[in-house]
Amino acid sequence: MHTLAFYRHFLQVAQRYMAAGRPVVVTGDVNTAYAEIDIARLKENARISGFMPEERDALGEFFTAGLVDTFRSLHPDEVKYSWWNMVTRSRERNIGWRLDYFFVSPDLKDRVVAADIHTEIMGSDHCPISLTLDL
Repeated sequence: MHTLAFYRHFLQVAQRYMAAGRPVVVTGDVNTAYAEIDIARLKENARISGFMPEERDALGEFFTAGLVDTFRSLHPDEVKYSWWNMVTRSRERNIGWRLDYFFVSPDLKDRVVAADIHTEIMGSDHCPISLTLDL
């Protein structure tokens, strides 16, 4: 699976930067909803790419390595999605997935001021996410 190979490579690069004492900020659509809270229809999607156990385990390695999911760190119980299927018009019913993330290295965790998902902004099947750091 290409996603898993990418995750492994990405993590190696991030770990090299962190080992060198460099702060790391990464953002993007990682195409995986990590936690059960990050997907609207858990049972229906349990074996769908983007929520498969091996993908979630691989993304979990980011956290084991020390990377911080900024949104979930600040909003541990908030149900908010960043992607919806346009074909099924799932955004109208808020049946979505949280696929877009900002990760930071541990040295930046205390500098995270805000991390948000802007569901009110339309324009594509994803909505913008944002991160504010106190540098």
